[in-house]
Amino acid sequence: MIEWFERSRGALLLLALLYLVPRALLILFNVAPTSDADFYYTRAVSLAQDKGYLSNSGLATAFWPPGWSMALSLAFRSFGSSLAVVGLFNLACAAVSGWLVLDLGRRLFGSELAARTGLLLLALYPNNAAYVPLALTEVFYTTLLLGACWLLIGRSGSAAPSWPRLVAAGLVMGVATLVKAQTLVVVPLVLGIGVLQAPKLWRAIPGAAARAMLVIPVAALVIAPWTMRNHRELGAWVAVSTNGGITLLTGNNDSADGGYTPQDRVVMALDARTQLTELEYDAAAKRLGFAWIEANPGRFAALMPLKLLRLWGPDGEAIWSYERGAAAYPANAGLFIAARLANQAWYLMLLLGFAVAAIVMVRHRLKLGQKLAGWWLLPYGIAAYPTAICLVFSGQSRFHFPAMPFIAMTCGWLLAEWLARRNARVEAGAPLH
Repeated sequence: MIEWFERSRGALLLLALLYLVPRALLILFNVAPTSDADFYYTRAVSLAQDKGYLSNSGLATAFWPPGWSMALSLAFRSFGSSLAVVGLFNLACAAVSGWLVLDLGRRLFGSELAARTGLLLLALYPNNAAYVPLALTEVFYTTLLLGACWLLIGRSGSAAPSWPRLVAAGLVMGVATLVKAQTLVVVPLVLGIGVLQAPKLWRAIPGAAARAMLVIPVAALVIAPWTMRNHRELGAWVAVSTNGGITLLTGNNDSADGGYTPQDRVVMALDARTQLTELEYDAAAKRLGFAWIEANPGRFAALMPLKLLRLWGPDGEAIWSYERGAAAYPANAGLFIAARLANQAWYLMLLLGFAVAAIVMVRHRLKLGQKLAGWWLLPYGIAAYPTAICLVFSGQSRFHFPAMPFIAMTCGWLLAEWLARRNARVEAGAPLH
């Protein structure tokens, strides 16, 4: 059975169906956009109609990163503005993500069984599937992040990527940065892991620096037209968005509990200052946020574990969108809640496997006399990226969504390693306990 799963084309086809069919069926829920999704959807419609990227009051804005709305608007131009187009666009992105998870699993862990098992674990993960009908950034952004990592890793997993791959990585990273502004930190992360694997570190650093000097400027060229638009429309050099200040303030105030706290009195008082321009609002929020941190360093540090808990503790937050926007939810609320409970159990098992895999991998490499550094570190670096951000700002469970495919890959390796050892013991005639 294991050999069939690892080598058979039929098993690969079955795995693809298991991954894609539930995600396709979820599109039928026709989830109306609410909150953030409504903003992104409305902006995409506006862009598709050549009306520009405007605030709710009709003014040019850069409050939200525009990348997702821009991409969605291209689909709307071709196929019309509808929730069905959102779902189909996300389904196409999910299909690409599935292939990238499979091939990255091969490159990171050098095992077809690990790669297929990782994709299986992701296919059975309800929250990952539940985002497909939603007009949120997560599915699209995760595809871009996976694609950028795939391009930055050489074809064999050990060779340096060619310059066309680096240019393509820069293009993808530029688009990803327009979706989430902090994304460019992934470039030194991936290239740094490549350097750590080199036999002679000092020889590898110049090459990695040269690759970064190609990827980052290409990404900057992708971002530049939007930055220039912001300067023209807003009168300031705003690279991507102006929501950094309020994101900082809503996570660091007297009411802060580790999550997003827009009802804090300071936040509400700032929101009441309607005479402020978008740039003035962002600047004021930054000043208030940093002033609170400076005045409350102990409280700021004490919030960090709560922020981590908010980020990594709960899962299944996609159900909130169904609750607010799916007509089928009221009649099936119990089923949705049961699905979320099952999802939480699956999610916690993935996190446990992710933690155990690090221990097993270190022991395995030490036993074989290998360097500890390897591509297996990439999923842990990707997971550390939203973790570091949340420690400063706030923890929200949907922000760990892009890391979950990488976590599934790692758990796939762990399960494949256990199966290989189990088979070896069976062939040797040793007891399984």
